[in-house]
Amino acid sequence: MIAMGRRPLGTSGIHVSELALGSWRTYERIPRDTGIAVMRKARELGINFLDDARYNDETGTAPMKSGYSEVVFGELFRASGWKRDEVVLANKLWWEFWPDQRAAAELEGSLGRMGMDYIDLAYAERPPAGLTIQEIVHDIGALIAAGKVRAWGVLNWKPGLIVEAVDEASAQGVPPPCAAQLAYSLVRRSPVEDRDMAKALDGAGASVVASFTLDGGALTGKYTEPGAMGRLAGRLDDEFHQSPTASRESPLRWRSRSLFSTRAWPASFLAPPHRSRSSRT
Repeated sequence: MIAMGRRPLGTSGIHVSELALGSWRTYERIPRDTGIAVMRKARELGINFLDDARYNDETGTAPMKSGYSEVVFGELFRASGWKRDEVVLANKLWWEFWPDQRAAAELEGSLGRMGMDYIDLAYAERPPAGLTIQEIVHDIGALIAAGKVRAWGVLNWKPGLIVEAVDEASAQGVPPPCAAQLAYSLVRRSPVEDRDMAKALDGAGASVVASFTLDGGALTGKYTEPGAMGRLAGRLDDEFHQSPTASRESPLRWRSRSLFSTRAWPASFLAPPHRSRSSRT
């Protein structure tokens, strides 16, 4: 078995595995033993980059409306045998309850639910109206100084906001964002490869952490089969998946069929390299 490679996470000094293990709509929806097996397999394969977050309950069975995903993640993490210093752990600042809940309070809630003392990487979601970049940088800088966060990144930010954050971080003496989690795959090249985004990321010295690398499941090949079930069933020909020059068969449907008709491609192939990219599975 080939060992999983490592890549630098921007200028943070942190090195992460080429693939990350995500958690969206995952551990709270599968049996506990299966969740433990997933984590143990990831550890066996050399993955050290774990991405968790507070998600709202969609099952109707969780004991809390929001954040049970973090409780389950923490329990499975400890049960799987992983040690905290073996992994790079990421979580998100959603700003969902801002201004009543600032960054420190939101993160403290997540840490408590996960049973962790700190996280390695905090992704900041796009700021809501009224929340300034100056305030975001200040509050995250305070979390870094307090040892609650080692580095920070951005989630789905526009290039202009990234540039503003870098300038503000420099002015405040706070490390700039070291990573940007953005949708990126063989069929989704924008915004990662857009000129303005590439310039903003270069200016920040930030890495791309590719999300949506299987395009919501379309690139698994499952939708090439008649009668396939899933969240994209019947949607590959809608406007979102079409282009102005699309033929009767949409580009995504055609490319999915072409990619998977002859062989199974590894996940790392589906998110082509771009600036120390790590793929979030």
